[in-house]
Amino acid sequence: KEKFLHILTPITIVALLITLILLFSFKGEVILSNPLTILWIAIPLFIQTNIIFWITYGLAKLMGLSYRDAAPSAMIGASNHFEVAIATATMLFGLSSGAALATVVGVLIEVPVMLMLVKICLRTKDWFPQSAGG
Repeated sequence: KEKFLHILTPITIVALLITLILLFSFKGEVILSNPLTILWIAIPLFIQTNIIFWITYGLAKLMGLSYRDAAPSAMIGASNHFEVAIATATMLFGLSSGAALATVVGVLIEVPVMLMLVKICLRTKDWFPQSAGG
């Protein structure tokens, strides 16, 4: 299992990067020529990601989870898992579809938003007990 994962991990990263390069090459002009469309996609994604993060992070605090459990739970919950969305959109609707455009915008939005949320987690570390239940 370890050997298989060791071999597969770089392949999956390269495949995702190639997919992103292809998507950006197909959608680059659309992104630059339709900033309002991009904004209409980006705003709900930003709001959704933040709402899910804060609900999860808040519930983790109420449940008495440790920071070590709360932060990853909130980050995983808030993630839109765009690598899966990209694969699904391109397989079902093709690279030139609106769904593929939304996934490209999603990647552009999710990365900085998730980095912002990581910073929030680091700054609020002291809200949580050092270990669960204590």
